[in-house]
Amino acid sequence: MPSDPPAEAALPDGRPAADVLAELRALREGDAPTRGGRTFAYVYDAGLEGLDELAAEAYAAFATVNGLDPTVFPSVARLENDLVGAVAALLGAPGAQGSFTSGGTESILLAVKTARDHARAVRGISRPQLVLPATAHAAFHKAAAYLGVEPVVVPVDPDTCRADADAMAAALTDRTALVVASAPSYAHGVVDPVAEIAAAAAGRGALCHVDACIGGWILPYLRRAGRQVQPFDLSVPGVTSLSVDLHKYAYADKGASVLLHRDAELRRHQYFAHAGWPGYPVVNPTVQGTKSAGLLAQAWAVLRHVGEDGYTALAGRVADASDRLLSGLRATEGVRVLGDPAAGLVAFTVLGPGDGGAPDLSLLLHLADEMRKLGWYLQPQLSFDGLPPNLHLTLTPATVGQVDALLEDLGTALTVARSLEPVTVDPGLAELAAALDPRALGPDEVAAVLAFAGLGEGGGLPGRMAPVLVLLDALPNGLKERLLAEFIGSVFHV
Repeated sequence: MPSDPPAEAALPDGRPAADVLAELRALREGDAPTRGGRTFAYVYDAGLEGLDELAAEAYAAFATVNGLDPTVFPSVARLENDLVGAVAALLGAPGAQGSFTSGGTESILLAVKTARDHARAVRGISRPQLVLPATAHAAFHKAAAYLGVEPVVVPVDPDTCRADADAMAAALTDRTALVVASAPSYAHGVVDPVAEIAAAAAGRGALCHVDACIGGWILPYLRRAGRQVQPFDLSVPGVTSLSVDLHKYAYADKGASVLLHRDAELRRHQYFAHAGWPGYPVVNPTVQGTKSAGLLAQAWAVLRHVGEDGYTALAGRVADASDRLLSGLRATEGVRVLGDPAAGLVAFTVLGPGDGGAPDLSLLLHLADEMRKLGWYLQPQLSFDGLPPNLHLTLTPATVGQVDALLEDLGTALTVARSLEPVTVDPGLAELAAALDPRALGPDEVAAVLAFAGLGEGGGLPGRMAPVLVLLDALPNGLKERLLAEFIGSVFHV
């Protein structure tokens, strides 16, 4: 019989370690900088010398340890108990229980699972609902989609950008399994009225989760540094769970979060256990099974190194950067800060010409492009449900020394942006897009729309994003989501 043709090699011949590492370093040169305080989204830089090296060494020491089974690797239980205990001491109540997770999305996913299973087991709810403000993180919608929970979205106050406690209470039904509040919300950096929302949830027998993924580790230290911070954690009656990311303002490397529950009984609904197969009995506290203990170890090491006084000092630096940035933005003609930022996140919009000018999307996005040319990354956020488009900034201790330079370049970039031709969307095109059913579009039609939007084949981006984002802002959400998913599919094209 003829032999099968040889399989095509999946990999090239092996190369020296130095060459492989050199290629990786070259790839990083095309990324936004993660240190130095010029990238105002996605990264959290403590600005502390030696912290990155400590995290890397701690990760390496535990990289091969499997966090799946703490009975085989008891160090995993020790590290996790220490970490969760520290979070509970900062944010918890007597008897609070929790788990270490890979990030805010996993923490939120598990909080929604806990609420769903609790509603089924304790209240007999077969079709649970999740009540959340419009500003709640997209991860809650992801969890609802994964877990078969119906999201009920409540508009927020358009002036403060905070959840409307009365409207949230009115949205509760006998099917409500979980109510959400943010401390703060990602989009605008404002803290929702947690006490009022939690009280309404408790009155209906529902659980209440506070998304403190961003603020959980900085708000308490801002309070310790002398700032006014409203109660938001498990000390608030009615709050039953809380998420806090240690890879944000605790400055651990990415992949470190904690989900806290008020007690062990609630946490049991988070767990998955299965003995109905011939392999080892499976008990998974989190979504992941096998996982490296390296991320746990590096987070533990960073928290132990920085310590209580260190985090208080770092929070004070963030507050100082925020004060100076907000003062400068509010003094800039045509710029309006949204809401009352409370924890290092700032969002501002740009107004068009004339007295009482409205937010100007084209001008705002031109400004973002001009700032990027000057070496700054400010995150554009599109309009939604009456909330204006804006630019989002995440402040860290490393940005303290950059605020004055940022404001100076912002003034320069705004002058240039105002001189540029406005970007508009043809009304006929917008009307046509509104009539399209995104589910019915074929691959060729999607590719044509992506090409028209400037998001071509291969995942490449145009030099200026203003024309792309102005078009996206005009599209219905369903079509916008379809196009974005297809674009990311073109980036990861294998």
